[in-house]
Amino acid sequence: MYYPIYILSLLPFRILYILSDIGYLLMYYIVRYRRRIVRNNLSSSFPEKSEDEIKDIERKFYHWFCDYFLETIKLLSISDTELRRRLKIVGAEQLEERFKAGQDCAGLLGHYCNWEWLSCIGIAFPEGRKIGLVYKPLRSKWFDNLFRRIRSSQPSSLVVPKNDILRELVKLRRDGVRSLFGYIADQGPRYANTHLWLPFLNHDTGVFTGSERIMRKMNNAIYYVEMSRPQRGYYTATFHLITHEPNSLPENELTRRFFALLEKTIRRQPEYYLWTHNRWKRTHEEFNRLYRTENGKIIPINS
Repeated sequence: MYYPIYILSLLPFRILYILSDIGYLLMYYIVRYRRRIVRNNLSSSFPEKSEDEIKDIERKFYHWFCDYFLETIKLLSISDTELRRRLKIVGAEQLEERFKAGQDCAGLLGHYCNWEWLSCIGIAFPEGRKIGLVYKPLRSKWFDNLFRRIRSSQPSSLVVPKNDILRELVKLRRDGVRSLFGYIADQGPRYANTHLWLPFLNHDTGVFTGSERIMRKMNNAIYYVEMSRPQRGYYTATFHLITHEPNSLPENELTRRFFALLEKTIRRQPEYYLWTHNRWKRTHEEFNRLYRTENGKIIPINS
């Protein structure tokens, strides 16, 4: 199945977007893919918006969502010239200064705009830098292999399963290779992994803190990576410094700052966030009924 998808990626953007327009009509009006989840997420996140405003965001989201799939497949064959024309990177010189000073970097990002394109930001750095993405392997081995190919399409790219990340970071540092690793940090953790609750998009939200612990351990310079879409088929990745000294901040402060920044980005153009995920199915109230926290460990109440 890889070869038909690769052939599809060879099509020019204008043809891919015609296919995306057709896909949008099918997905939104006929298949109605996860319409109930998307509507509930939008309505509860923006209670101040009218029903018409929510529906407008919803339609724009599904249109972009179809673009996302085909834009991602395009990475299998896109030329460097085309990629540089379509992907603008702002602030890369800040990270290069940290590399020259001997400090590795980390980027916190959310499921906003086409996050897959961030695997290609190595085009903004000198040869020898490594750009890594920490990810959770997919259940489907076929899809997992496909996305690993997509995310490692650039010579500087590394794709590292989350359970192996510390080992990989230590190896790169030992070999004298400066690196920037991206952590998609807005997933919804299971209760057993929920060490922090905070306000996010009008919800009391359980969040992962593992990324922060890794970045503190590696003493990374930490940036929020803000994606924007000035027009169809074009993206801008902007690096906003959070801190050069992660261990100077209180515990969980990095995670709090990231979610505050991500929310500001989402509120500007909410149609580019991943609303199909049932992000708030686990609640703080249920967590308190089922679990207690002792010395940083989450323990079932009935155990």
